[in-house]
Amino acid sequence: MVLSSKPPLTNPARSGADRSLAITVLAVLAVVSFLPVLLTPIPAMVDYPNHLARMYILSQNGTPDANPYYEVAWAFYPNLGMDLLVPQLARLTSVETATRLFLLLSQVLIVGGALLLEWVRKGRVELAGFAALAFLYCLPFSWGFVNFEFGLGLALWGIAVYLLLAEGPWPLRFVANLIFVTALYVAHFFSLGIYGAALGLFELSRIQQRQVAYPVAAARLGALALPALVLFAIMHVSSGSIGSEGSSWFVGFKPVWPLRIMNGYNLTTAAATGLALMIGLLVAARRGVLRLEPAGIWLAIGFALLYLVIPSKLFGTSFVDLRVIPAAALILPAFCWLSLPNRAWRMAALAGISGITLLNLAVVLLVWLPYRADYAAIIASFQKIDRGSRVLVGSAGDNGDPPFADLTSYPMYYAPTLAVHYAGAFVPNLFTETGKQPVRPREAVRNISIPYGGPVPSGLLAAIATGPSPQDAPPFVRTWYRDFDYLYVLGSPAANPLPDLLELLETSERFSLYRVRRKS
Repeated sequence: MVLSSKPPLTNPARSGADRSLAITVLAVLAVVSFLPVLLTPIPAMVDYPNHLARMYILSQNGTPDANPYYEVAWAFYPNLGMDLLVPQLARLTSVETATRLFLLLSQVLIVGGALLLEWVRKGRVELAGFAALAFLYCLPFSWGFVNFEFGLGLALWGIAVYLLLAEGPWPLRFVANLIFVTALYVAHFFSLGIYGAALGLFELSRIQQRQVAYPVAAARLGALALPALVLFAIMHVSSGSIGSEGSSWFVGFKPVWPLRIMNGYNLTTAAATGLALMIGLLVAARRGVLRLEPAGIWLAIGFALLYLVIPSKLFGTSFVDLRVIPAAALILPAFCWLSLPNRAWRMAALAGISGITLLNLAVVLLVWLPYRADYAAIIASFQKIDRGSRVLVGSAGDNGDPPFADLTSYPMYYAPTLAVHYAGAFVPNLFTETGKQPVRPREAVRNISIPYGGPVPSGLLAAIATGPSPQDAPPFVRTWYRDFDYLYVLGSPAANPLPDLLELLETSERFSLYRVRRKS
């Protein structure tokens, strides 16, 4: 890549008509990109139904409709963005609509924050808006990491405000940093990490360029870190936490994620659009029309190292490392300078990024729109469940890992958790992990709860029911035939695996519902 310490001169051949066309295309892409959320009552995102179920519990807490199996327990820990905002929005509209508005707000924060950051840094918008729309349905977002998406959007605004005040009075900069650090801590812990890493690297780049003296730089870095350190100290004193302990490095996935990041539903589309974007950036860099400024070099190297060294699972949160990729993609355009030599280059670049965005968006719509019927079918099936029942979720697959062979089935994994609202049921897969969610299962069902896990393989359930429980069987399902009243088996309908134990009540294209005949 060609690197430069100062931005290139604006190409005099760039016409006002081309700029107007680019702005028009950006506006049209933005409108179209928000359509999936507006057209679908329940977006087909993997974790989204689980989050929606939790929003029902929080909104109904303390009312006659409260679920008897769950309690709300607030504590001083992060990752509470939607848990704090959605119940308040639900006072004005339905919980379903309030949750969807939160997702839409997160998308607006992402796009708006990327545009503001680029404008603050360069005095114009050029690349960031297109980058934000291209990544708006990337894998972490389309899999329903909504608190992270909301937090990352806030982080972009916080970075922009900090850079805007970088040369201003230090008290004003300190107060702005304090506000954003607090908000990001509450919204999502890893978005706070992205914010701190970006600004820390920016300040280090200023030292390298001799823009600030070492004592001044040390003071600025200390002021940047102080609010976060105070919050962590308060959390420690108040016995708060950040998810669960333990980390896992799935090193083999790190070379793969950049080719899967662009689309969460179709690996071929993800690879094609990812490769097209990489090739386009490489060609532009080699021709010298795309350049990184010095601060951008620090950020690019820093994010690359962070991606390589950070665990894939940290504090009980999965897919941590791949979240670095969209963060870098949203921040770095503000530190890049693009100087296309002629109209042919400009039209090619505009067509290329528009094609990538529209292709990914088409896949999203092809998945989300049919899921309106699938989600409606499972909600209708809740009427066949006795209120107050215990509902287990199984999978026709071999394990509960992401079904990479058919990612379009993934958004169904947590749909049965909506039974906590529609049937007042207990569903063990509801997200209830200490340090991440303020909802807890009550003592009577805590031993059969999965604080953070997917469906149980149906083969394992059959093995437990027909013979001695396998030694590696999780504790919460070792006596599932006595502990649960109903079983959802996700996947295409198949023959009843346990006809003596299970009574078929309902089938759909993506699930089967059984009543469990209690076995002693």
